[in-house]
Amino acid sequence: MNPTLKNILAVTVGIIIGGFVNMGIIMMSSSVIPPPEGADLTTMEGLKAAMPMMQAKHFLMPFLAHALGTFVGAFIAYYLAANNKMRFALAIGIWFMIGGIVNIILLPSPIWFTIVDLCLAYIPMAILAIRLNPIQH
Repeated sequence: MNPTLKNILAVTVGIIIGGFVNMGIIMMSSSVIPPPEGADLTTMEGLKAAMPMMQAKHFLMPFLAHALGTFVGAFIAYYLAANNKMRFALAIGIWFMIGGIVNIILLPSPIWFTIVDLCLAYIPMAILAIRLNPIQH
């Protein structure tokens, strides 16, 4: 397969599967850690209204979704890329980090979560995916 095409496919598959992991964790999060009493987490307005009621435990699943989605996406991109594997895995980390920044703009969260999320869930997870990948550069 053409290396350029293979690299495009690697990034595309990494973004899609990483996104599925992210959304899967978010979708099941309320069954693992129930939302605050009376909170409606089904709409953006409901999420914004519920934010002051949220405790630290309510931010665990979103963090895991962001971190594991990025990790899986970066791992896949690194594994599938024809060359420049580290670059493509880090690109996945940057892609998901941009999504995290947009999410923080649209849905303001506590500053401690913003810092933890942006500093630990994206680029570090992409680096971890690189380090743990069985295919080494």
